[in-house]
Amino acid sequence: MPGIDDCLTEAMTITGALGASLVDWTSGLALGAVGAGPGGDHDTGAADATEVARAITQTSTFADPAARTAPADDVIITSAGSYHLIRFIETAFDSSVFLYLRLDRATANLAMARLRLASIVEGLVIA
Repeated sequence: MPGIDDCLTEAMTITGALGASLVDWTSGLALGAVGAGPGGDHDTGAADATEVARAITQTSTFADPAARTAPADDVIITSAGSYHLIRFIETAFDSSVFLYLRLDRATANLAMARLRLASIVEGLVIA
């Protein structure tokens, strides 16, 4: 079973991947990171992605009041030159972790990236 480093390394094999990080959205800290962070800084990217994750999970506009776990859907944000994917990860314990992947819009295939990211996360073991 792949761990955090293996998962992030595999995420970087997705066509167009610029950077990836595993983020704890309770603290906003990156638990691991590879590639280039937004503006060269993974910590800032993790903090910014955390704000989005919190908006999705904690506001009545986006959150599913019946859900007791993180959303099953990906969050996709587009910017001028990149796609930002947030994939919430379900764990055996009460966690608040997501995988954040940045993709180059010019070279990435968003649909394929989402499928690969789902497959990568499915095998991830967080202990």
